[in-house]
Amino acid sequence: MFVTDYDPLTSIVARYLRISDVTHGDGKQLYAVRYRGQLYGESAQAYDQLSAALKPLGYMPLFRLENDQHVVYLVNALPEAKPSKTALNVILFVLTVLSVIIAGVIYSLGGQELPLNPRGLEDWLPAIRASLNNGIAFAASLLAILLAHEFGHYLVGRAHGEKVTLPYFLPFPFSAFGTLGAFINMKTPPKNKRTLLDLSLAGPLAGLAVAFPILILGLSLSRISPLPSSPHSGVGIQIEGNSLLYLLAKWIVYGKLLPQPLSYGDLPPWLYWLRYIFTGRPFPYGGIDVLLHPVAWAGWAGLLVTSLNLIPAGQLDGGHVTYVLLGKKAPRLLPFVLGALVLLGLFWNGWWIWALLVFALGRQYAEPLDQITELDSTRRLIAWLAILLFVLVFIPVPLLSLS
Repeated sequence: MFVTDYDPLTSIVARYLRISDVTHGDGKQLYAVRYRGQLYGESAQAYDQLSAALKPLGYMPLFRLENDQHVVYLVNALPEAKPSKTALNVILFVLTVLSVIIAGVIYSLGGQELPLNPRGLEDWLPAIRASLNNGIAFAASLLAILLAHEFGHYLVGRAHGEKVTLPYFLPFPFSAFGTLGAFINMKTPPKNKRTLLDLSLAGPLAGLAVAFPILILGLSLSRISPLPSSPHSGVGIQIEGNSLLYLLAKWIVYGKLLPQPLSYGDLPPWLYWLRYIFTGRPFPYGGIDVLLHPVAWAGWAGLLVTSLNLIPAGQLDGGHVTYVLLGKKAPRLLPFVLGALVLLGLFWNGWWIWALLVFALGRQYAEPLDQITELDSTRRLIAWLAILLFVLVFIPVPLLSLS
């Protein structure tokens, strides 16, 4: 529907914009009216006030900056978002709890000495009891991290007045973690770049704030173990990859960088670790590493989830960060992100799947309704610190297998 009498709308817009040009939509454009000019005062406040004034008339404003000129588009207001039914959220969460407990039990069984010639069920009971306890500890730890992450998004979104759903958890039975994570839906576009940054970073920061203490606790429950001395003696061995923050956590607990090789060869230590982090090579045969307790395994998974969410592409949290910093230039990063993932896939082929996902889903960015309001200096600093955080938590080779 397009209006035929623009005077009431123009009189409202003129309170907030020094109008220099008016264009009426004729049905072919997506807007009803376009105004060019210069906003009075602060753009974020002007958007809120203009949006409230237009709502009773069935319109909403879009703020754009074109050729250094403020442009206000009036479009039909979005329909009121319907309340979400929480039954699906609850069902998925319960299924995810069960799936994650099973994953923790399976992980725990792999690290236990099982009876070779059991005489009956009583010989299995200690292992079963320990595995179930560890499975529950793993599930509690991992779900605490995921809940913190998703409710960080949710609560900050609600605080900004955004329409967001409760988290949808995704069970993935008999996988390494028992879940594919969780997500929330935004029912309306974000209001401006400040809102988008706050909402997108609340998840990773809240999740990491829970994941790192859990990781430290889990590492304190873990133990140092020797690694195989040769490929032939390491059947079925798999060790987790490293990020700079994970190396720091192991150093805090054990006072050494792990996995510790027999020697660094002819390389200085910093170059050895740089190569090892990005390639997982050479495998540290004969060295030592930490054998992760299930709680530590959950903490490491929390770091991995944080790093994946901070990949600077599309609808990922990291994509939102790059958008608020670079605006329309953000999509130019996509070829470099895809190229990096393809190259890393040479050392862990799971990155090739991620490259496909990013290519398919990472080309669209969340564009705020108000694109004139820029980040304040504090948020801009936080956005750049989030990029530094991505460097610290990113795990180039998540899993190293020796078979």
